[in-house]
Amino acid sequence: MGKTFAEKILARKAELREAVPGQIVEATPDLGMSHDNTAAIKKIFGKLGLARVREPERFVVILDHVVPAAQVQYAENHKEIREFVRAQGIRFYDVGRGVCHQVVVEEGLARPGWLILGADSHTTTYGALGAFSAGIGRSEMAALWATSKLWLKVPTTIRIELSGTLPELVVAKDVILHLIGKLGADGALYRSVEFAGPLVEGMSISERLVLCNMAAEMGAKNGYVAPDETTFSYLRERGVTDYEPIYPDPDADYEEVYRFDLSDLPPQVACPHTVDNVVPVSEVEGIKVDQVVLGTCTNGRLEDLRLAAEVMGERPVAEGVRMLVLPASREVWVEAAKEGLLERFAAAGALVLNPGCGPCLGAHEGVLAPGEACVSTSNRNFKGRMGSPEAEVYLASPAVAAAAAVTGKITDPRKLIG
Repeated sequence: MGKTFAEKILARKAELREAVPGQIVEATPDLGMSHDNTAAIKKIFGKLGLARVREPERFVVILDHVVPAAQVQYAENHKEIREFVRAQGIRFYDVGRGVCHQVVVEEGLARPGWLILGADSHTTTYGALGAFSAGIGRSEMAALWATSKLWLKVPTTIRIELSGTLPELVVAKDVILHLIGKLGADGALYRSVEFAGPLVEGMSISERLVLCNMAAEMGAKNGYVAPDETTFSYLRERGVTDYEPIYPDPDADYEEVYRFDLSDLPPQVACPHTVDNVVPVSEVEGIKVDQVVLGTCTNGRLEDLRLAAEVMGERPVAEGVRMLVLPASREVWVEAAKEGLLERFAAAGALVLNPGCGPCLGAHEGVLAPGEACVSTSNRNFKGRMGSPEAEVYLASPAVAAAAAVTGKITDPRKLIG
């Protein structure tokens, strides 16, 4: 019997002949990533009695959650992190560079065949480039700093094969919301998820990033898309050629294989307060919206901003609606500015914010008041996620978000085109 991607890569990184589901292996990651939580990780690391990170070249720190600092506490944390990475020689990206997951991809730090462990649950994102990437806790990251190794349990694997041609204005966000709605928030709990099939093969890197980013919302340990010419072309553009792809065997043993033809998929919306509470947009049309968030590590790339601008057309943001636009990185921000996208959003009445996580975590930008409703292109809509626990967050694609922004209510974007 052949091996899945997860079994093959964890065996390689643990320097074993083979690895089987349920086995505990000690693996060395190619990259370890942390963000604003680095200050907390440093405190744990300090309790180990060690002065130096064992292999600082394996790690990267990116400030993105509360940027720029909104309170003295955050400013102190950022200062502590800057001093720490400088002293340790760790690769560092300061405030304004962008959301950690977008920056890792743009900087060529996510590569086929790599094992990446990050102190953030959406580290699953990098599977879009053929990496095994998984979120870990702060204590685990401190242990990685100390030893460059971590115990990992080899997961069983679910394969999701997607076919069909998506209808107009239906995109990868609709696909992954639909899958989470079908499989449930725990449908892939501690499992590796391989996304495959002709629909996935035809997706851009940006779209694949959406699938793997939100694999975390079905409980997955990691998401994976087999690297192909689309992957290799993207990496060449980034000057990256040093990697060795790993592929599952044709006769790999999967726990489950799901097949979906999505030719008739309508735009999807995840309703409060769980990501798997998913319905077609038609079932929630007309719900009044107070705020719209376009951006985050899920949908803050150029393709997303272009799609939103297409749906908005020349329409202004509806009266009483706050539209927040957050490009996922400085690179995206600059390119969007060159294309005139940011000017169009601003002219329509939107607030164009700096790259960062911003409203997604409800810490300092776009916090919701009790009774307010928000349509967001982010990846979580838990109670209190974006502010008041009495507010409601609906997750949707950039097209649905744009339609809500200009109509003031949840609207099928296809009604605004043509």
